[in-house]
Amino acid sequence: MTTFAAEFPQAPGLRYLNHAAVAPWPLRAATAVAAFAQQNATIGARDYPQWLDIERRLRQRLRTLLNAPSTADIALVKNTSEALSFVAFGLDWKPGDKVVISDEEFPSNRVVWQALAPLGVEVVQVSLKGECPEADLLAACDASTRLMAISAVQYASGLRLDLAELGRGCERRGVLLCVDAIQQLGALAFDVQAIGCAFAMADGHKWLLGPEGLGVFYCRRDLREQLTLHEYGWHMLEHAGDYDRTDWEPARSARRFECGSPNMLGAVALESSLSLLEEVGMPAIESALAQRTQALASGLARLSDCQLLSPTDEHRRSGIVCARFGSGDQRPLFEQLTHAQVVCALRGGGIRFSPHFYTDARVIEETIDEIARLTRG
Repeated sequence: MTTFAAEFPQAPGLRYLNHAAVAPWPLRAATAVAAFAQQNATIGARDYPQWLDIERRLRQRLRTLLNAPSTADIALVKNTSEALSFVAFGLDWKPGDKVVISDEEFPSNRVVWQALAPLGVEVVQVSLKGECPEADLLAACDASTRLMAISAVQYASGLRLDLAELGRGCERRGVLLCVDAIQQLGALAFDVQAIGCAFAMADGHKWLLGPEGLGVFYCRRDLREQLTLHEYGWHMLEHAGDYDRTDWEPARSARRFECGSPNMLGAVALESSLSLLEEVGMPAIESALAQRTQALASGLARLSDCQLLSPTDEHRRSGIVCARFGSGDQRPLFEQLTHAQVVCALRGGGIRFSPHFYTDARVIEETIDEIARLTRG
């Protein structure tokens, strides 16, 4: 694979292993945003039609990335939490309905369902520690289960689930499958049609290498009008732009979830970042990331008193490697690593490392050497 050092001119000595949190932008995104800012300062919105072209390209790139049937299935949202809320507070719940989730979900994919308690909705949390977590999740679905909400990859452990198996199982049971794809999209191949999910959502600021404040919401065509809308404005109308029209209806496309003015600044950045992912290609990205996570996991496993908390099976691995060093508090080591310019995160009782496809082998080697030095005494 071509080296992409020019796209990621990171500060000297920096070891960036935190793409599962907030990722650096590629240079092309920073350049595009700088040009957009200059344009705003000098000519304002004179060329607004060109801005709309950028937004159209962004929708198309996201459609391709998710393998959605159409760009009409794609909504541009503020973040994953907003998209989850569209689903949670859009469905017509009845007392006694159930939502199945795992017991390892990030708060965004737990709190939103627990907030339905006043409507009589029960949240069933399933352990993923069993031999087959997919079977355990599906076994928790009964006649009252309306929806399964699951992360494609668990944010702390990096556990990757077989989404296609969950999709088939949910379809047989008449259960809607909602996938929080934030820890997979841009790192590993993701296909909403192969999965058979009803809904999928992700932010742009992790593996997609984009800014915070802009994400994607996929809503299956047959379900769009089943979600009750709670946000209204000019942009979500079928005839948006016809400002003198007095009769109105929500857009028939997923744009119905976009109530007001778009985040054009974010669109400029994310569209540029996605152009890089398309240029490299998801097969190459997935292969390169697998090599880097394997090198990281193998190197950490050789250290004394290191316990890997992430799965080692190839079909369960993701871009996340979480490890625990010794039996004590991990924060002192984490703070030492931060001081040594290793950018990582405290998650799941350990320290989480998350490289990307472009991460130089030297970064991984130096990080392992630094941990070895810090834990030696």
